[in-house]
Amino acid sequence: MDAITPRDAAPLIQVRDLHLTVPAAGGAVNILRGVDLTVARGEAVGIVGPSGSGKTSLLMVLAGLERASAGSVSIAGRELTRMDEDALARFRRDTVGIVFQAFHLLPTMTALENVAIPLEFARVPDAFARAEAALREVGLGHRLGHYPGQLSGGEQQRVALARAFAPRPALLLADEPTGNLDQATGEAVMDLLFRLRADYGATLLLITHDPRLAARCDRQVQVRDGLVSAETVAAG
Repeated sequence: MDAITPRDAAPLIQVRDLHLTVPAAGGAVNILRGVDLTVARGEAVGIVGPSGSGKTSLLMVLAGLERASAGSVSIAGRELTRMDEDALARFRRDTVGIVFQAFHLLPTMTALENVAIPLEFARVPDAFARAEAALREVGLGHRLGHYPGQLSGGEQQRVALARAFAPRPALLLADEPTGNLDQATGEAVMDLLFRLRADYGATLLLITHDPRLAARCDRQVQVRDGLVSAETVAAG
């Protein structure tokens, strides 16, 4: 189906006829079967659908962590399907921030070091100063020297948010970021995510099973059986 794009908005993401097929013991599995999707710069899109429908696989392709089997994936004017692994790594470093359900913090590094790592990879000269500012922005200025094992789940996810936003990515991909948190903590983390996204002007793709979170996005895209089956623009 045709993707819905806000009027007068230049698209950041253009996906056309995207297929992803992976080998399996019983034969090839078609995970994505011809996805078409357009996302405007600065737009927040909720990706919804049943488990196993292809939502996470779609985000993995958009992050350059999974290669499309066929089709076109253009982000910020760059065609991912033509990039080698080194180019994809640079693309992720320069363009994409990712927040997962699991926090994926390095356990032997402090909160400050975890946030500074992607900045150092990007050769940001003030990596640690920017990392500290990012942690203070998420309310963790008093936890700079703490290790992940010394932090609560909500604090770890806030470190992950600081790490994702510190490089100031054009695109933020979030896969069930509150899945490991209780309701109150999850709501606080999502309030923070949406505030940071607005402050930085990032484009957001959010996978969630929570209809309340999906409703906070500008648009909802339903993925079912490896295809975009429906799209809904937020009222107002």
